[in-house]
Amino acid sequence: MIPPDLRYHTEHEWVRVNGKQATIGISHFAQDALGDIVFVELPKVGAVVKSGQQIGEVESTKTTSTIYTPVSGTIVQINNELKDHPELMNSDPYGKGWITVIELADPEEVERLMTASQYQTFLASHKTG
Repeated sequence: MIPPDLRYHTEHEWVRVNGKQATIGISHFAQDALGDIVFVELPKVGAVVKSGQQIGEVESTKTTSTIYTPVSGTIVQINNELKDHPELMNSDPYGKGWITVIELADPEEVERLMTASQYQTFLASHKTG
């Protein structure tokens, strides 16, 4: 299921807004496509990032994938638990598998991301085979 309270980016990251902060992770679709995640390169706390910028990488048994930030702001927290337990991104992508928290530079950016129903339609229209 795609959580209805989140916003989604075309690169399969999700955003959960809490006040002026946004928690970011990768969607169930993304973790499923990656397979077993074995390593996560996390962004640096204090880094100022722009929407669409690369902020890290996820390595799985199949491939390496770039993590992009769907919103601009300052990295204020990272999920250090992923260093020792990257598989949390597989088992709980919308919970314990979160990647980072960003202090939003422009909260209106979130409104430009897809809603859950828009993301569902996006996924359906991009399935191949």
